[in-house]
Amino acid sequence: MTQQADNAGSKPLLSVRKLSKHYHYGSRLFSPSLPPIRAVDEISFDIMPGEVVGLVGESGSGKTTVGRTLLNLHQPTSGEVLFEGEDLVTATPARIRALRAQMQMIFQDPFSSLNPRAKVETIIGEGVDLRTRLSKAERRREVIAMLEKVSLTAEHLNRYPHEFSGGQRQRLSIARALAVSPKLIVADEPVAALDVSIQAQIMNLIADLQRETGVSMLFISHDLGLVRFIADRVMVMYLGRVVEIGPTEALFKTPRHPYTQALLSAAPEPDPKRARGRARQLLAGDPPSPAKPPSGCSFRTRCPFAIDACAASRPHLEQVGHSHEVACIRVHEIVPQLLA
Repeated sequence: MTQQADNAGSKPLLSVRKLSKHYHYGSRLFSPSLPPIRAVDEISFDIMPGEVVGLVGESGSGKTTVGRTLLNLHQPTSGEVLFEGEDLVTATPARIRALRAQMQMIFQDPFSSLNPRAKVETIIGEGVDLRTRLSKAERRREVIAMLEKVSLTAEHLNRYPHEFSGGQRQRLSIARALAVSPKLIVADEPVAALDVSIQAQIMNLIADLQRETGVSMLFISHDLGLVRFIADRVMVMYLGRVVEIGPTEALFKTPRHPYTQALLSAAPEPDPKRARGRARQLLAGDPPSPAKPPSGCSFRTRCPFAIDACAASRPHLEQVGHSHEVACIRVHEIVPQLLA
């Protein structure tokens, strides 16, 4: 886990309030009654300066949509995204472009996110040009310095993306994101497309660069081990909603939401002795459709602790510890399962 900055008394770098993103399918002209797909449904959270927040959940829970909507790559349906107090939702396109250098994204697939017709010097140099006005020689030295930060060299300047391995391409993506000296990076499954042998190298690189630069980060992943390694706090999403958020070690040691408990119990345990004595919590059925979410608690159709009251109203995040919040009406009745 990173060394979290001392944020006492400081203001959030990013504040998200009741953010929603809905998609419509089919023809709205001929089938106006089709319900929207609620990919993200009224979520709220903050990211402090220098903080790494992990975002986890099953495939289809809305993690990637959150990341892209924060950066205005997808236009939100409703809600607020305040970056240093400025609402990105109502900002003009010109203002969004001006702020883009302060908010960068590392995509899951490095090959598709890099311009195949551009050489490395151009790919990294474009970011350098956004924040500085350098001569050609100075610009090249700055690009080389960025490459060296991600363990590449000047020999790579005139190569194209297809001439690199997957791990090297992701290093290029990281260098491109850092070239503009951003304040916030959204890392969307940055090592999921890489071999396991390369994942550790890239994760160590990301963690080292984050500590060095102090950049804030939203780290999206389905790999709980990676999130535990790098994040200061963790958010758990289910069906477009945040069901639990808290400090990393507190959430992993005493998960309070039944869905978080199920996720952690399903995570691989490298120690055979700990694995043998560990209870598994299996969930029944499949996640409901985001076009027709259940009433009340979205998790109630799969929750082993659900009661009739869970269908009556949507639970809101409730404080259960220091900076630890859970959306469950039975949170004080359910004994936390110690899984760490």
